[in-house]
Amino acid sequence: MAADSDPESEVFEITDFTTASEWERFVSRVEEVLNEWKLIGLSAGSVNPEKGEYTSGTWGEKCLDINFADFKFYITHYFLKQECEKDNGKDKLEEDSFPLAMQDLLCMNNDFPPRAHCLVRWYGIREFVVITPGTNCEAIISESKCNLLHSSVSIALANSGCQVPMFVQIQQKWRRVYAGECQGPGVRTDFEMVHLRKVPSQYNHLSGLLDIFKAKIGCNLSPLPPINIAIRFTYILQDWQQHAWPQQPPDFDTLLGGEVGGVEFGKLPFGACEEPIRELHLATTWPHLAEGIVVDNDVYSDLDPLQAPHWSVRVRTADNPQCLLGDFLTEFFKLCGRKESTEEVLGRGMPEEEGKENSDISSALSKLTEPAAAVPISKLSVSNIVHSARKHIRRHRHTDESPLKTDVLNSVLLYLFPDAAVEKSSESSRNRTAPTNTSGIAEQEKGPDSNLYQHLKSAPSDSLTYRLALCVCLVNYTYGGLRAVAHLWQEFVLELRYRWENNYLVYGLAAGPPDLRCCLLHQKLQMLNCCIERKRARDEARKVLEGNRGRERKVSGGGPSDRPTAEAAAGSTREVSPGKSWDSWSDSEDEFFECLSDQGEGEAPHAEGDKEGSKVKAEGRLHPQGNMTLLNSTEPLYIPVTQEPAPMTEDLLEEQSDVLAKLGTSAEGTHLRARMQSACLLSDMESFKAANPGCALDDFVRWYSPRDYVEEEVEDEKGNMVLKGMMSSRMMIPGNMWVEAWESARVTPARRQRRLFDDTKEAEKVLHYLAVQKPADVTQNLLPCILHAAILKLKEEESVEDIPSVKKSIQQAISQASKLLHTLSHDYKKLEDFISQLMALETAITQARSLKAKFATCEGGTAEDTEELEKFVSSLLEDPEVVVLGAGQGPAGSIIHRLFINSQRLADFTSDEAALLSPMEDEFGLEKKPGGGSNKVPDFPPPAGREILLRTCVPRPAPYSKALPQRLFCVLMKEEFRLAGAFSSDTTFF
Repeated sequence: MAADSDPESEVFEITDFTTASEWERFVSRVEEVLNEWKLIGLSAGSVNPEKGEYTSGTWGEKCLDINFADFKFYITHYFLKQECEKDNGKDKLEEDSFPLAMQDLLCMNNDFPPRAHCLVRWYGIREFVVITPGTNCEAIISESKCNLLHSSVSIALANSGCQVPMFVQIQQKWRRVYAGECQGPGVRTDFEMVHLRKVPSQYNHLSGLLDIFKAKIGCNLSPLPPINIAIRFTYILQDWQQHAWPQQPPDFDTLLGGEVGGVEFGKLPFGACEEPIRELHLATTWPHLAEGIVVDNDVYSDLDPLQAPHWSVRVRTADNPQCLLGDFLTEFFKLCGRKESTEEVLGRGMPEEEGKENSDISSALSKLTEPAAAVPISKLSVSNIVHSARKHIRRHRHTDESPLKTDVLNSVLLYLFPDAAVEKSSESSRNRTAPTNTSGIAEQEKGPDSNLYQHLKSAPSDSLTYRLALCVCLVNYTYGGLRAVAHLWQEFVLELRYRWENNYLVYGLAAGPPDLRCCLLHQKLQMLNCCIERKRARDEARKVLEGNRGRERKVSGGGPSDRPTAEAAAGSTREVSPGKSWDSWSDSEDEFFECLSDQGEGEAPHAEGDKEGSKVKAEGRLHPQGNMTLLNSTEPLYIPVTQEPAPMTEDLLEEQSDVLAKLGTSAEGTHLRARMQSACLLSDMESFKAANPGCALDDFVRWYSPRDYVEEEVEDEKGNMVLKGMMSSRMMIPGNMWVEAWESARVTPARRQRRLFDDTKEAEKVLHYLAVQKPADVTQNLLPCILHAAILKLKEEESVEDIPSVKKSIQQAISQASKLLHTLSHDYKKLEDFISQLMALETAITQARSLKAKFATCEGGTAEDTEELEKFVSSLLEDPEVVVLGAGQGPAGSIIHRLFINSQRLADFTSDEAALLSPMEDEFGLEKKPGGGSNKVPDFPPPAGREILLRTCVPRPAPYSKALPQRLFCVLMKEEFRLAGAFSSDTTFF
């Protein structure tokens, strides 16, 4: 009892009703967002939007997240960006003016916009706010929750004074059902919606919908204000079978049937393998109708599409139609991800065959090392051994195991190396053939796309590398995939080795050092050609020297050991060709070949120089350097014949820079780096000393680096102004590398120096690089070339169709590809996306080609009609909806009408065939024929969608209320019935 009497035990729970609830917080948050977006207060009295502005204009969008307790919502503001400033209309505002949304309900300039938000299409408003449930939140289905949200919107609009309509999405999201409200001074508009699966029979026509509209507005005025009606029927054409597709896919089996050439292997395929246009939508519109003008009920309808005053068309394209160029690029790109090597792909020989070949190795080596060989040495070269091995492999390989058939392989190789078809009876014939290919490339590369390969880092469009990429792409797609590519690459490398062994220039490569603007594989092939050129020049010089030596022997009667004869031969050679390049006589310590003369020849001038002092005979002179003379004598300064710098590919340059960078910044590393970089400088100094006996370092600097020799006027002993020269401060630094190199340089002309460029070693390095390439490596190296070819193909096809948007996209694709392909390591994910863009461009071109074939001008058409049709077709792919000039009576309308008639006739014919094939056709099929007009096939199918827009301005809810805009948008489809109504009421006089 004591506890019960305790005052503390009588404490009860106190509820504080001033604490904000979750619902109040939600309403407050909505008001804050409206204030933040500056949507409060009176709306500006802007003019009505222009016709078509909802489609052509720019729509803005703002979005934020708001929460109702733990339930997430998105609040989004949609608005049309208009150029006219709101300040212009503020002076005209009245306190009782309607909000903009109410004015938009009656505006007829943007009925049925082809591309806009669904609320814009249904209500015609230019600005609104939508609250939708979050991404993973459940839909607002229960009636209580819908009313709660609706009331929240009403309170937020009233508190903030916002005149922008606000909607709340309710029901399932796919149904697109919205409830909303718009408030103004003394007026309110309620946005209501009905959505059903099936169309009720009593509302399947205009008269029934008018009854709904009149009943909803509830106007008691005796003469009802006129109701404005706008109607749009949409017809869908899906059957294109009666039209031949303008481009048939090529028959790959016949590619090799005729003469082999650029037509078969030099072009990428193009075009769609299926119809790229899926549907054509024809919208027939009656924009302004009065209630008594048109009749549309359950018995009769005046709405004939041919009589519609306004026609518009849109096309639905097929989703990712199969296109030939896209398929080729996709399959080629897939090879970049393969890991197999060429040996793994092609496989090895049978075990017993391998054992037999191994048993023959010893006898083969013994034959090579026998003192007296029964065959000439030339027959035992590497290329001949490789070719004999290849014949041996082919002899033991079954025909069905060969990845590439012999005729296909020979055709591809003949396309890659067309000079192989030239008569090979003499070496001179090949010599005349090889140099001509470079001039042809130069002529063809003068077109508008001549420098495109530089932007894409690929190769010229008539080079061997470019043609190889096309062949690999074709072989991969058509003749066997990965195994065929590996086989072709193996044969390609063997052909290159054969040409290196036999001094045949590689066809299709421009002369000169490797072009660093091209892809690495093209640089490697150019490097091989450089090696072949230098080797040929050296062999030709050796033949000339041996011929001169033989003639000297006949004249003097001496033997090979006679020293004066050898020196005379060398002297006669220099006299015959004084400007001969250094590599004609150059030797290398890393090679084994016949010496051109005894070593004494190279040392003779030095010995004479020691004996005769300053009377050393000059060698290797090119021509005097203007009027310049040596500083220590009156002899003219001669420019020497120097060695050409060694050509290098991109990877070698990178490797060299990495080596130089790893030397560090220490004194020793810097010195070593300088010595490595001064090999060419040392060679030029030796050549300069040989050409200018008695010269000094100052003379060399005056010619080699004039900026490092400074001349200034000074006064001599007699008071005369004379020019005095001196070395620059850079050259005066102690331990200067130029001074060290000059002191160590010997008096040696370029023709007797060690070669800066060892063509034999570099050629073997190139051939080894090519031989170890995996098929994936080959495709990665050729990828820039195949993308180059694809872009050229797209430009060629686009020029025929003349599509401005595609032309612009191609230019954008070129700049994008330039960024992707110039990096050392390619981003293959981005390249895959880029290929998808090229496929989209091909699809757009095929779509334009298909439409042009379907809307071709009929016979006897005028030039104006042809121009109008071309403009119409080009607009179909550019614009969301295109107006048909002249409606059903214009040239485009006549063609569309004929397309629908043919489709209806074909559908009727198909249904008749089905009826004939159905059972009991004699009992039922013949009884339906005497139906008179029932057998007539209509020109158009039933409309796939009907849209009816009803508008009026009546006082509501009482007869003495303000006359306010009322609107009802009706959508009738096969599986959808939607009514979107906006009903305004007077909140002051009700």
